[in-house]
Amino acid sequence: MKRSQALLAVVLLLASLGLVQAAPKSAKAPAPPPEPEQIVLRHGLSGAPLDVLATLALRFNDEEAKLKAGGGRIQLEDVQGVADKGQLPHLALFDQDDAMAMFDTRPRFRPLHQVMATGKQNFDAKHFYPQMIDTVDDLAGRMQALPLAMSLPVLFYNKTAMAKAGLDPAVPPKTWWELQEVAGKLRDSGSKCPLTSSRFAWVHVENVAAQHNEPLVVKNGKQDQLALNNMVNVKHMALLTSWQKSFYFIYSGPGREGDDRFATGECAMLTGESVLYARLARQKPDFQFGIAELPYYDDVYGVRPTHVLPDGAALWVLAADKKPEQQVIARFIAFLMKPDVQREWVRATGFLPMSSAAVLALRETGGNPVLLAQADARLSMPKRDSQRTRNGFGRSRIRNILNEEVEFVWGNQKPPKAALDSAVMRAAPILSNPGKP
Repeated sequence: MKRSQALLAVVLLLASLGLVQAAPKSAKAPAPPPEPEQIVLRHGLSGAPLDVLATLALRFNDEEAKLKAGGGRIQLEDVQGVADKGQLPHLALFDQDDAMAMFDTRPRFRPLHQVMATGKQNFDAKHFYPQMIDTVDDLAGRMQALPLAMSLPVLFYNKTAMAKAGLDPAVPPKTWWELQEVAGKLRDSGSKCPLTSSRFAWVHVENVAAQHNEPLVVKNGKQDQLALNNMVNVKHMALLTSWQKSFYFIYSGPGREGDDRFATGECAMLTGESVLYARLARQKPDFQFGIAELPYYDDVYGVRPTHVLPDGAALWVLAADKKPEQQVIARFIAFLMKPDVQREWVRATGFLPMSSAAVLALRETGGNPVLLAQADARLSMPKRDSQRTRNGFGRSRIRNILNEEVEFVWGNQKPPKAALDSAVMRAAPILSNPGKP
């Protein structure tokens, strides 16, 4: 007993001196890392544009995986495989003309400038070309979406068909009057379709007005009013109508239907989107074609031939109500704005660069200096609010009206002036409330 008491006294003494450690507590298992925020990006891309977007999404996902607090993950969703298009994704890359095909409705969107503020990402308009901002901003100049896939209206021409007609393929027509002469010679040489067009309303109404310093929208009191029934637009539509009757011009449809007719050689000339150049060069390397600026009327006072309006698909934020979702989206947008990412995107797709920093990055890697200089000069031009309708989905609805009225012209149901007057009248309720379905 005495020996046990002595041993206890020693233990107590050692404990008091801190030389005896308590039995270790069982360690808790580390908490599992948070699941990444899944961000669905719906698109209608294919080929090289899809490949590069998938590559960029993987790069971003890899960067997000390194975040300690847990990041996000971009998941691409092809619209062709969507069973329920009414189930909105977080992000969507689409042209407003294609909104119905993408969603079976005209979805509401969350303004991008708000999302970037929530995500605490730098999003200053000075980082973008003025003309790129103009495609996606609201009345206050705030960006509603990211202008990721934009083009300019241009003229494509088949060099082989031009040579067959006795024309110099190195000298494309600069004016609509020169194009009329070229179309006649192409017709005489056997072409059944000298000229067609894609995205008719954008090319032949909006841009014809912009080139000739005509406003697309004017103030009628306090109310905006469409002004596309001006003399230049009426004159142009009347000329195209005469060309249709002479088989100089073949109307292919309101969308991009004309692209394939040009690509197959059926039509010798095409007015359409500049991005088609990249697709044709990639898919048809033996196809001898040229690209030129959109023709203009040299007999109109104040004409500005190069003053054309970029347009195309933008990246829109849709179903992103949660703050963590918006934070991931904001980081993804900031990632896409990086000059090296822009360089990769533009080189692979042929879409317009969003910023001068992107153009500089392209120059450093051997981009065509002439084309880059032209892009920089055109996209740096100041905005003119009167030359396009504002964002929201009012713009696509107005274009639908234009296309419907144009169909009446081609069917000899209305003269050009009456069709354009009707479009102005039908657009009035939309301009008064562009957000109303």
